[in-house]
Amino acid sequence: MPTPQETCVIGRGIRIDGRLTGDEDLIVEGHIEGTITLNNHLVIEETGTVVANVEAVELTIRGRLNGNIVARELISILAGAVVIGDIRAPRILIEDGARFKGNIEMDVPLPPGVQA
Repeated sequence: MPTPQETCVIGRGIRIDGRLTGDEDLIVEGHIEGTITLNNHLVIEETGTVVANVEAVELTIRGRLNGNIVARELISILAGAVVIGDIRAPRILIEDGARFKGNIEMDVPLPPGVQA
């Protein structure tokens, strides 16, 4: 887990509309609408709501996300989370109790002889 100096927190009472970009880890406890592009880890907490297309290195969802997601490493949709949108990452975790509606694309090479 990142240290507090490396992490930005969008608090419960904060609402952001627009484009959000950055290189720090981000924790969302409030509400974001628009687009999010991060060169690090995005965490959407239980109180967080994101209505946006998201690109990040890693994404952990405990709250709500409505939008398409691209992660370079891992997407984790934890129990209690609600995600609506298409997701793409080399590794994807969907816990029992999470709700997901959309398509999944895993950017992994297929074994020899297997066609997409």
